[in-house]
Amino acid sequence: MSCPVIYEPRTYRDFGDDGRFKTFRVVVETSDLYIKALLCLEKETESLVRKCRTQIEDAIARRPEFLKSFTPIDEDPVDAPVPRSMTRAARKAGTGPMAAVAGAVAEFVGRALLELSPEVIVENGGDIFLMVTRPVVVGLFAGDSPFTGRVGLNVGPTPLPLGICTSSGTVGPSISFGKADAAVIVSKDVSLADAVASGLGNRVRKPRDLKKAVEWAMTIQGVEGALAAIGNNFAALGDIELAPIASGPLPA
Repeated sequence: MSCPVIYEPRTYRDFGDDGRFKTFRVVVETSDLYIKALLCLEKETESLVRKCRTQIEDAIARRPEFLKSFTPIDEDPVDAPVPRSMTRAARKAGTGPMAAVAGAVAEFVGRALLELSPEVIVENGGDIFLMVTRPVVVGLFAGDSPFTGRVGLNVGPTPLPLGICTSSGTVGPSISFGKADAAVIVSKDVSLADAVASGLGNRVRKPRDLKKAVEWAMTIQGVEGALAAIGNNFAALGDIELAPIASGPLPA
């Protein structure tokens, strides 16, 4: 049984009961999470999001560059675990710490929810934390690209939690210096997946950039798979298994 999980925009989120998951949404200020678990855990999730946001806000209050920098900054030993993970991921990816924020929040929440539900999927602005015991398909949303809603990533049972994070230069509010419709990274470190997805997206301005961009992503320790799409073109490397979602021929 597969469970499609669609990325941005939020209107593509499916709240139907598929008999496997309870699906719910939790919004705390700018954090907007879509969650699938075996139980409805809205109150628990809201509390976790607030704790996570406090850690990040404290780091920003001590040093504004944590929020503003587009390049790596030094790790601060005073930081709590979430902002530390963001700083470390950003250093590997060559980005600022906030490039990892959505993935870091998804991972913080998801790992805690695993104590209450053995299967959890947390999507936060296109960045996903998941732990599943049966296969799921994570649908690719790539704006106006013909791959949107027609191609997904097949994910088998995950013995360890997994991150699948997406950046885009054409969809959503996040800042990107590239033109990729979707830049996707798979990693067990969700903060790293988020930061590297941003770095991957920054490198794609034209179709000819796709191959070198995904090759760059795969050089980063901890990255298991990389995919980038622009228009009718895409490139993928690593541990990524594509799965059709809709019928009909894909772009040549």
